[in-house]
Amino acid sequence: MATFNEKRTCSERMQNFGRFVWNPDTGELMGRTLIKWVYISLYYVAFYIVMIGLFALSIYSLMKTISPYEPDYQDMIQYPGVTIRPDVYGDDGIRLIYNASEEKSYSGIVKMIRNFLSVYNKTTQQEMMNKDCSNVSDVKQLLTAGERLKYACEFTTDMLGNCSYEKDKTFGYASGQPCLFLKLNRIINFIPDNKTSPTIRCYSKKEGELKEVEYFPNDAFGAQYFPYYGRKTQPNYTNPLVAVKILKIMYNTEMEIVCRANGSHIISDNPHDPYEGKVTFKLNIQK
Repeated sequence: MATFNEKRTCSERMQNFGRFVWNPDTGELMGRTLIKWVYISLYYVAFYIVMIGLFALSIYSLMKTISPYEPDYQDMIQYPGVTIRPDVYGDDGIRLIYNASEEKSYSGIVKMIRNFLSVYNKTTQQEMMNKDCSNVSDVKQLLTAGERLKYACEFTTDMLGNCSYEKDKTFGYASGQPCLFLKLNRIINFIPDNKTSPTIRCYSKKEGELKEVEYFPNDAFGAQYFPYYGRKTQPNYTNPLVAVKILKIMYNTEMEIVCRANGSHIISDNPHDPYEGKVTFKLNIQK
C-alpha cells in the first residue's frame, strides 16, 4: 500500500531554501559553485560586449553612408506643396473669418502675420548675410560661400508692396482687402523650368465670388531662389513669398478659394495630398 510523504513544516521549508541559497557542505551558491558562476558571468559579459560592438559597428557604417547635406532618397516628396499665412485652422481646414469693422476680430491675425514676416525684415536678412540677387547674372557664383556652404538670396518685406507693414499696418484687414502670403515648401534640389518661374493663381471655386486680386512682388516665385540646397548647406535660406491682396470680393459670404502653383515639375492634382501644388481655404469677410 502506497504511503504519503510526510508534510514538511514551515521551518523545514525555510531551512531547505537556505541550503539552496548557500550549501556549506558543497560550497554551492544557488546550486552552482563559485567557479561556475564566474564562467557564466564571463560568458554573458563577452556576449554583450560582442553584441554592443556589432550594434556600434552597424550604426557607424550606416552613418558613414548617409550624407549630412541631403537625403539619399526623396522619391516620396518630389513636388512642392503650397502653404499660406495666416493659417487659421477650423474643423474642416483653413478658415479665415473676420469682421472688417471690428478690430478685435482681426488683431490676432495681424499679429500672426507680423510674427511670420519678422524674418523678412531688411535688417534681419542682412544679419543673416543673405544676398541681393536682383540684376545678378551669375547667381550661383554670388551664393558660393565655401566648399559646401552657400548663401541665400534675400527676400525682404519692401518687396511686398501694398501688402507690406510699411504701407498698411493691418495688411489690408481693416479695409476689407486682406493680404494673404503664399510660399512653396522647401524641397532639396528642386529646380523649376529655367525659362519660367513658378507662378501662383488664386480663384474662387464658385465663379464671380472672387472678383479681383493683386500679387506682390508679382505672381511668380523668382528663379534665383531655386534650388534649395538643404539646412546644413544653406542655413539662412528664407522662402520667397507671393502676397495676394484681395481687392474685390463678395462680402458676408463664405467662399472657398484655391491658390494653385503653376510651372514645370509642379503638380496639383494629387488626390492623396490636397496641399501638393495648391492650397484651399475658406474666406468670409463681414462688413
